[in-house]
Amino acid sequence: MDHSAEIKKAVESDLLPWFAENRRSMPWRSNRTPYRVWISELMLQQTRVDQVIPYFNRFMKRFPSLKKLAEASQEDVLKMWEGLGYYSRARNLHKAARIIVSDFNGRFPDTADKIQKLPGIGSYTTAAIGSLAFNLDLAVLDGNVIRVLSRLLAYTKDPRSAAAKKELQQWANDLLVIGRAGDFNESMMELGATVCLPKNPDCGQCPLARVCTANASGRPTDYPVKAPKKKVPHIVVGAAVITNSRGEILIAQRRTEDMLGGLWEFPGGKQENGETIRQCIEREIHEELGVKIETGDFLLTVNHAYSHFTMEMHTFFAKIKSGRPKPLECQDFRWLKVKNLRDVPYSRADLKIIDALETR
Repeated sequence: MDHSAEIKKAVESDLLPWFAENRRSMPWRSNRTPYRVWISELMLQQTRVDQVIPYFNRFMKRFPSLKKLAEASQEDVLKMWEGLGYYSRARNLHKAARIIVSDFNGRFPDTADKIQKLPGIGSYTTAAIGSLAFNLDLAVLDGNVIRVLSRLLAYTKDPRSAAAKKELQQWANDLLVIGRAGDFNESMMELGATVCLPKNPDCGQCPLARVCTANASGRPTDYPVKAPKKKVPHIVVGAAVITNSRGEILIAQRRTEDMLGGLWEFPGGKQENGETIRQCIEREIHEELGVKIETGDFLLTVNHAYSHFTMEMHTFFAKIKSGRPKPLECQDFRWLKVKNLRDVPYSRADLKIIDALETR
């Protein structure tokens, strides 16, 4: 028996029974509908299960049906997504909900071709929704599955390359248990999430240990093979908490097409060479809102890591010296009392500023 056939046999005889016995309880695994599968899969991308559960429960309470989601405003959807990151996912699911209502009579499409045409849905999400909601024979390829496959086969290429992903997807397709795609996909992902861990794999508890090439080598953590990461850029940003005589604070809404589009923020921007942080804030506010400000007391510095850069944001109180705000380089602006700041959605970095304002 060749090795891939041996692995395939072990998947059916060992992995699927292991999953049936060890599957974790998650809210989207009960009352499984296409809508609940879709929302959970989008939330789970780049985010751990334990972080997603409270967001999923809150989202389902606010938008219990696809129709309710389609009827909501984008701001409402972003507010429910607030803190999960990767906000384009929320904007896209809102667009997709409206398309499903208008083009599919409110019923989630049930073929891979139609699913993948929805905004924000790529090959992974198509396979996840298709297999879990409609039992389509589609194999998923996420980070957990890539790690499991790389170790089973002692795969020596960097799985981040397009060519490697194509090969790994083909192996996942070959291992797929026809007619049980949902169980297969969930069992592979569960194995990667709970046993075949990145740093400390528990090979003694792995149902596929006897057919795993990396385990046989005694060096499972050598796989997946990854080239050294490039240094992540670091930026310094200034932000202003602009107050008025009524005790209100000025916030600005980011343009939809920008990073974190649709979210609200304390206005400011990136420090340029030769500027002090106060000069940076004053210039950015003039460019963004058309007013001249004077910075006052320092509030706090927020350090935050995004997927492709790190940021330190220095925040100061400020007052307007001249001019009236207008949305020149933002979508909109509002004056809000501190007690009302949380009425609209923000990024995690800006939420830390609100925390500081509330505790002053």
